Amino acid sequence: MNSTADYAVVATPIGPFTVLVDAEGAVLASGWTGDAEGLRGLVHPALRPDSLRERDALGAVTDAVVDFHEGDVGVIDAVPVRQRSGPFLLHAWDELRKVPAGKPITYTEFAAAAGRPVATRAAANACARNAAALFVPCHRILRIGGALGGFRWGLPAKQWLLAHEARAVAGAGAAESTGAVAR
Repeated sequence: MNSTADYAVVATPIGPFTVLVDAEGAVLASGWTGDAEGLRGLVHPALRPDSLRERDALGAVTDAVVDFHEGDVGVIDAVPVRQRSGPFLLHAWDELRKVPAGKPITYTEFAAAAGRPVATRAAANACARNAAALFVPCHRILRIGGALGGFRWGLPAKQWLLAHEARAVAGAGAAESTGAVAR
């Protein structure tokens, strides 16, 4: 069976962001790169498309990327993602999607949330093997003491994302306390 995934590249404050989606519009892979073919290689072999087709935009997925980078950090939560692996990684990726923007946790806390409190390395591996960056927000996981740890797209990008989410969450809280309505 020959499969094709659509992709689009969006300009962001931290560089080009490319998203690959399947025929149903679920994110297969994404990251701060202009290299769609490199992203295709991150997709699990059972889901990996045979070819890629560039689009100007991917509808709601592209809108979510733009809106996130403009400050609506919760918009990524509703975007469907499709990844495949063993039961632990699938569960860990689901748990990553529950970590709130602006409230990063440690790898140890993430391991506990994923059901394996002593498996910090397995939790770190789940972050490292995540193909759907941003939508499965592995950037929200830190080392004990707040050190950034690794990030496929570079530590400056991780630092920007964490600061961006913290500002957005703080701004939303300030708007709520003054009665202002956030967009």
